[in-house]
Amino acid sequence: MRFSKFTIACLLVIGVYSGFSQEYKVHSHNDYQQNIPLWKALGAEVNSIEVDVFYENGKLMVAHELDEIQEYRTLERLYLDPLKEVLQLDLIANRSLQLMIDVKTNAYTTIDAIVEVLKKYPLITNSTNVRIVVSGNRPKVEEYVNYPDYIFFDYQSLQPVTDTKSLDKIAMVSLSFKKYSQWNGKGRLTAKDYKNVAEVIEKAHELNKPFRFWATPDSKSAWKAFANMGVDYINTDMPNKCVTYLSSLKDRVVSNTVFSEVYTPTFKSDQTQRTPKNIILMIGDGNGLTQMSSAILANNGALSLTQLKSIGLIKTQSADDFTTDSAGAGTAIATGEKTNNRAIGTDINGEAIPNLTEILTENGFNTGIVTTDEITGATPSSFFAHQTDRGMVKEIALDLHDAALKLFISQPTHTVHRIEDAGFVMKSDISTVGSSTDKKVGAWFHKSTEKKAELNVSKLAIASKNAISFLDKKEKPFFLLLEGAKIDSYGHANDIKGVVQESISFDKAITEVLKFADADKNTLVIITADHETGGLTIPQGNVGNHEIEADFTTHDHTGVMVPVFAYGPMSQEFQGVYENNEIFLKLLNIMKISTKK
Repeated sequence: MRFSKFTIACLLVIGVYSGFSQEYKVHSHNDYQQNIPLWKALGAEVNSIEVDVFYENGKLMVAHELDEIQEYRTLERLYLDPLKEVLQLDLIANRSLQLMIDVKTNAYTTIDAIVEVLKKYPLITNSTNVRIVVSGNRPKVEEYVNYPDYIFFDYQSLQPVTDTKSLDKIAMVSLSFKKYSQWNGKGRLTAKDYKNVAEVIEKAHELNKPFRFWATPDSKSAWKAFANMGVDYINTDMPNKCVTYLSSLKDRVVSNTVFSEVYTPTFKSDQTQRTPKNIILMIGDGNGLTQMSSAILANNGALSLTQLKSIGLIKTQSADDFTTDSAGAGTAIATGEKTNNRAIGTDINGEAIPNLTEILTENGFNTGIVTTDEITGATPSSFFAHQTDRGMVKEIALDLHDAALKLFISQPTHTVHRIEDAGFVMKSDISTVGSSTDKKVGAWFHKSTEKKAELNVSKLAIASKNAISFLDKKEKPFFLLLEGAKIDSYGHANDIKGVVQESISFDKAITEVLKFADADKNTLVIITADHETGGLTIPQGNVGNHEIEADFTTHDHTGVMVPVFAYGPMSQEFQGVYENNEIFLKLLNIMKISTKK
């Protein structure tokens, strides 16, 4: 990466972290201070290793200070002998490795000793995979050419080198970072320091050599900043952590390209003290606060979701585990009773518990489910089925035949046999559901052949709008469950791009629901999650560039609380902190329906 003055100005305008460059290598600074020198760096797959050397009593000794020299810690024993073995075993056949020898004693006598010792290691000096670079005390630049072809030098100046032969002997340019900034690696560089540092990098690159700072802050924020700014060798005392972090950024940094147009509700019916007619419950599977935050920040800093005023938090623990699964959480919300993980609509003893669709149907409601999962998935099936284990898919599918539902839209499933026996008229196009006059309707989401993300993220919104239209045309009030299921799937996969796109897809559906609630003025909307997935954090990003850097701590669910948003009549009842099963109790209390089973 090269910087012109115009580029620097642009970077200053848009911010430091405007994307991620892969043009970097990792330099294991003072590698000999690692608990396992050389091998630890090689295992981390660094590209450069630094060793400080003193020439004392005819030996090349490895140490940071003269008084720290130990008898057996020589350049040969710590680095040259094992490096010879590495080459013999062909362990770095597809990699390049730079061995930087930082000379701490007289340049001429020490480098002569290095050259003499290296005569015993032709496998190293003749290798196309290994380069020897002398740093620290060095001869004059014009004297570089006096040394063997396999010896290169670390140039520590920004002054031009006009002699091409001397320039050819320069392997890299290195400077102290502290000369240009006192940044400690937390937060970000100031605009002034960023300008200074960027100008140094640009000037160093005018020599057409790789560049390194030493005396750098050693943190994730610093590593990313230096890589983004075009530093070729990232200096670190934590080689494994540095390589792991930087190499993972390509999978953890996403620039969003699809957006949810933010809808601002009228709030005319919000928090009014009256019993609502309809209930729409929206569950973003695995959609914790950080997932929501990632979508908000990638969507210009706002979503339709963030316009709402009635906000609470629910605790998600199941009856038998600190960390719930979707079945335990779905059943708690659907039935008002905490149960064991994997249970679908059954209590801790395996007995069936009445769920919302059943209770509300008995009280004059039409009910429906829309999910981007299969209809037999753990969350949606908790609202119509009664089985002791979520893996009992065939039995769950049979429960659909006896369900009180008037509508379902889901991903296709091969486990639902003879769906027509359940009385659903199946539609081949979800956009036709809204105009249907059939008594019971079902439809499958079908994979689009279109590769445009915009089309795919709109599917749930289209299905939601049609499901609402279908149910609203009936004379009865309705309850509708809408699930954005794939936020959870991408969380399990630690795929931040998928998480953001599915969260935005969910918000597009929220927009349709809020528009209906405003037009209807008598619909209560509850938006929540069953649990958080992935242990997601978002340490850095750039709102202007719709960029998110994600970090996941697990491929599984976590036990953190998840938000609840509500809108419409009595939405204020969902504020506060409470258990997930209380959503059921609050809903029935608002609807003045007895909770006695």
